[in-house]
Amino acid sequence: MIDNKISEQEKVILVGVISQVNNESVVKEHIQELCLLVKTAGAEVADVITQKVSKINPATLIGAGKAKQIISQAEGIGAKIIIFDDELSPAQIKNYHKMSKNIKILDRNGLILDIFKKHARTKEAITQVDLAYMEYLLPRLTRQWTHLERQMGGIGTRAGMGETQIEIDRRLIRTRISKLKKELKKIEKERITQSLNRKSEYRVSLVGYTNAGKSTLFKALTGADVFIKDQLFATLDTTIRKLVLDSSHKVLLSDTVGFIRKLPHNLIASFRSTLKEVLEADLIVIVLDISSAEIEDHLDTINNVLEDMGANDVPVLHVLNKVDKISDDKIEKVKRSFVDSVIISAQHHLMISELKKKIVEKMESNFQTVELQIPYKDGKIIANAQQGVKVLERNFEDHIVRLKVRGAKPRIKQIMNSVS
Repeated sequence: MIDNKISEQEKVILVGVISQVNNESVVKEHIQELCLLVKTAGAEVADVITQKVSKINPATLIGAGKAKQIISQAEGIGAKIIIFDDELSPAQIKNYHKMSKNIKILDRNGLILDIFKKHARTKEAITQVDLAYMEYLLPRLTRQWTHLERQMGGIGTRAGMGETQIEIDRRLIRTRISKLKKELKKIEKERITQSLNRKSEYRVSLVGYTNAGKSTLFKALTGADVFIKDQLFATLDTTIRKLVLDSSHKVLLSDTVGFIRKLPHNLIASFRSTLKEVLEADLIVIVLDISSAEIEDHLDTINNVLEDMGANDVPVLHVLNKVDKISDDKIEKVKRSFVDSVIISAQHHLMISELKKKIVEKMESNFQTVELQIPYKDGKIIANAQQGVKVLERNFEDHIVRLKVRGAKPRIKQIMNSVS
């Protein structure tokens, strides 16, 4: 069995590209985030290089001369890995490998996949990450790539994806992809069954930029013993717990995987079943780090992912976390940009009761109570009218069933349409 952990910190050089699309300020922010990703992967940033380009070089992304210089610099300082913040094409990776057989070349996507591989714990998460990695690897699988994987462990070659998979060729990878997709379908069926069992409950889903404090908030609200660590993507699996808001309101609260800029599309696709908790939520609580200078950019990233998932119609509540880390002046400034938000500190349990009250308000505004009269003969309609809602009263009279039900407005509308 191959050790999943990095025995010693590998030295890494990071490369950012300044272009007409991304100016120097944007690239600087992205590189800072890339540094955090590298730290999470267990490596050490030895140097950061930025290159301004007027147009992208299809062979090496940056200029050929600069590419050779970076390779030479890596060899000079003993860096074993070069990571580009931008996505590299299979041809570009192959061209870099031709320049040096002793240095691994990764892009941001490859690094994120590696971190996901490291943090996957459950069968579902492991299967999802394996599928995304295989789909990423397939077009990049060359003789030189596999040779490099055979020679080097560490970042980019996790167990199950590295030395144990050396002899994999494209045919075997396609077979593996097919098998993983079948396994995910089985897992998704199980998740759908579990979801149906929870259909009558009001569901709240925590989403947010990675490291914004979602899991800390989840623990503060529910008392659940969830894994919390100050690093990106500390948890990949959805955790669900009952949360009592007050004497008459309770919800099912879920904590999902964090989002990040440039999240690989195939990774989003692989985590579709996990993220269904968000799609099926009655309320999405977006957790943001109020102390971050990029809070608005983080919100844009989250909104884009939610839109890609088709969850942009679900009601939203913004929660600004880590208020203990900023001054009162900045709090007032952020408040003006985030109207109707709740400002908290999950770590210090500040304003948690206010957040609960706000969730109750959202519940009440989204709920409706109706009374129904349905003939006995319409058995299917009677059964359907009691799905996904709370049945407050049920009375059987001559030839009819009287129901009083309470539920989310979209669900009540569906029931009313079926009854009329």
